[in-house]
Amino acid sequence: MDGGTIDLLRGLGKNIVSSADLVAQFESTWSDEQIASHYAARDSVDSIVAESFKEIGRRVRNGGTKEHEIQQWFMEAFGRENLLTDDPPIVAVNSNAGNPHYEPRASHPVAIREGDLVLLDVWGKKNTPNAVYYDITWMGFVGGAPSQRMREVFEIVRDARDAGVRTVVDAINAGRRIAGWEVDRATRGHIKKAGYGEYFIHRTGHSIGTDVHSNGANMDDLEIHDERQILPNSCFSIEPGIYLPEFGVRTEVNVLVRAKSADVTGKIQREIVNI
Repeated sequence: MDGGTIDLLRGLGKNIVSSADLVAQFESTWSDEQIASHYAARDSVDSIVAESFKEIGRRVRNGGTKEHEIQQWFMEAFGRENLLTDDPPIVAVNSNAGNPHYEPRASHPVAIREGDLVLLDVWGKKNTPNAVYYDITWMGFVGGAPSQRMREVFEIVRDARDAGVRTVVDAINAGRRIAGWEVDRATRGHIKKAGYGEYFIHRTGHSIGTDVHSNGANMDDLEIHDERQILPNSCFSIEPGIYLPEFGVRTEVNVLVRAKSADVTGKIQREIVNI
């Protein structure tokens, strides 16, 4: 509605409210079939990610590998599992993982070596009508053990993620309406308290649907103060990160909200994977 019409109606004593939640009801809530497609994508993607860490280890110890080569390995695995994606997964090591918008490229090959921290951001959906996405990020370390600072930063991000999940679960269990900004505030507050607030430079999460970024409530109190309600039968990511010059850490889960419950739909990373 244009601003002039809004002013006219308000002048007549009418209260104008946003249609955002109504739009989200039609565009971001899932049918039972779509929920089933999400879990099918989860089974495939979780399996591929677990195998990818093994593949990275094998290649590093047998001639070496590069970020873009592992990205292409993912795309081959997606083909075998009947998965679609709008863009290839992110494979980023060390300082590249400190750039949340990084994309590996064949024209700029970056080796993965012993002692590297590896970020894998992987999203996909089944190649079936109206299927919806599953979208996760995991961290691994090649050989030996990550540094104390890497472990410390990972644990801060992990606990911030869990604070966001807990905020959603507690609200739904209590029957309380919850908006996207509240989840962002919970995760961001934890990271700020730990002293890394300036290094968490994006919103906490996004609505998920037939597009990986759907038109429902985002977990956002940074870019916008998202007041849209988290609706039953909707799904979204919780993916806080800390991005330092020398390395970055992000961990991402998906949360599916039902009328009286909310659950993480896939595996939950508790510690950095040893590759």
